[in-house]
Amino acid sequence: MTPGLSQAERTLLERAHRQRYKLARAPRFQPAPAATSPRAAAGAVAEKSSRGRLLTLAKPPFAVRVLNKMSYGATPASIAEFNALGSSDAARLTAWVDRQLSPSAIDDSAVATRLANAGYTTLGKTLAQQWSEHVRANVEWAVRMRPGWEVQREALVRAVYSKRQLFEVTTAFWHDHFNVMLSDYDTCPVYGSYDRDVIRANALGNFRTMLEAVAKSTAMQIYLDNKSNRRSGPNENFARELLELHTFGAENYLGFMDPFEVPPCPEDRNYPIGYTDIDVYETAAAFTGWTINNNHWEFTHARKDDGGFYYHADWHDSGPKFVLGNFIYPERPALQDGRDILDRIASHPRVAKFICRKLVRRFVADDPSQSLVDSAAAVFRSNWQHPEQIKRTLRHILLSDEAQHAWGRKTRRPFEAVAASLRALGCEWTYTFDENRSNDLNWRMGFTGHQPYDWPAPNGYPDVATAWSGASSFGMTWKLLNWLTETNNVAGDGKLLPILQLTRAGVPASQWTANRLVEFWCRRILGYMPKSQRVSALRAFLAQNGDPATYVIEDTNSWAQNDLKRHYNQERLRSMVSLILMSPEFLSR
Repeated sequence: MTPGLSQAERTLLERAHRQRYKLARAPRFQPAPAATSPRAAAGAVAEKSSRGRLLTLAKPPFAVRVLNKMSYGATPASIAEFNALGSSDAARLTAWVDRQLSPSAIDDSAVATRLANAGYTTLGKTLAQQWSEHVRANVEWAVRMRPGWEVQREALVRAVYSKRQLFEVTTAFWHDHFNVMLSDYDTCPVYGSYDRDVIRANALGNFRTMLEAVAKSTAMQIYLDNKSNRRSGPNENFARELLELHTFGAENYLGFMDPFEVPPCPEDRNYPIGYTDIDVYETAAAFTGWTINNNHWEFTHARKDDGGFYYHADWHDSGPKFVLGNFIYPERPALQDGRDILDRIASHPRVAKFICRKLVRRFVADDPSQSLVDSAAAVFRSNWQHPEQIKRTLRHILLSDEAQHAWGRKTRRPFEAVAASLRALGCEWTYTFDENRSNDLNWRMGFTGHQPYDWPAPNGYPDVATAWSGASSFGMTWKLLNWLTETNNVAGDGKLLPILQLTRAGVPASQWTANRLVEFWCRRILGYMPKSQRVSALRAFLAQNGDPATYVIEDTNSWAQNDLKRHYNQERLRSMVSLILMSPEFLSR
């Protein structure tokens, strides 16, 4: 795995490394023990979790299943558009996926106009402008943090209104994967550039290109401390997360061991089977000198304070390195050490599997099918130098049999539940700044634990149901969904969401029976009728002491405590809608 080295040169290299890292007593490679039972395979986390209970849900129509998995939620309009795309489910899915995978061909100017009209002012600022106007300028805290806050609120606006739904879902995936905590005092002012120029610019492109963009980005340089990584004081934070979180995953971590004892990868013997602590140290050395233009006292070049990427050669460890089975010669051109390592990583078969497992987990199921992971990884790796590598891999996953037939194997996280609710309920309100309802929503979203891009650890928000199944998470999410149906619009034109208006337009007043209203709203929100027990409970709640099949509920909101079928009818209707939003059918996808 060290091409170009003679046996004598390899022997000298091994000896030097063993002396440098004191590897004489390093443990040898030991294969991980095979799981002997499903419980053992589930790992330590599952050992501490409650035993799962299978909940069988009615299977929605094909369009609903697809749109709930691949967008932020099906709506009557998006279902109709999907069903008009072909004469069969397979044809419609292929047409929809291909269209969504070319987001630049989809006119999304309405969202840009909505954001501009709502007072978003920093989204278009360059990195240099964000640095000069929000970092270096003597501004108050709210002005300093505005770029990041705008990105955070923009995420919900785009999730609800963008026609580029698959692109928005994929963007959120990469934000979790390459997580940078938005509310950090130093990253927030430049977060707009990270979102626009790094994540969005590469979300459907090439993973290797994205890796380098992330490594050079000001936000990541600050968040994982590589801006201060120098040969006189190496900082391994970025290098460790690059290998552990961004590429290989912890399952391919071999610990502190002799890198020359690591066996070859079964999928490709030109690569080691995993990475060691020595690989982390050597990778950190390769990225010394990768920093930012922050007016450091040692910088002497012109324009040294624009906040952009800067390679400071004086800080770079230019000595020889041995990383992932590859020897890197000393005294190489600027950036070449780091770039060669990124090439090595991006073409590694285990990296392909790690990335594809996460993609399948996001779009299909919490327990990814190994066959789909393997076939997607083959596409990912064979296209590792192609500019549309991620797009091709996603297409393979989304058109697979597993993606077409899986249902109810994912749980909507709080942000996703809010976005889906606003889409299903025909919201026309825009989440913005300096407006009471927006600030209320922002405050309440924090209690759910799922504010966009604000997970404090570098591993990003978890994407499995067990992480979001606690009483607090459910309780705060339900409370927020109920608040959406009840809160007033500060503009003074009624409630925030047009529940009454939609009901009046969809159901004639003479047909406002509990049965008819429950059916209307189940089909509106879910796209189908849920299991009979759920429908019966909703009908009984709305009917109170009236006959759900025949009694016509009046479109009034008067007090009538002695006759509950006439008591605050409009409030009860909104509460029934809220109950549907809290149902397993709505919160599953």
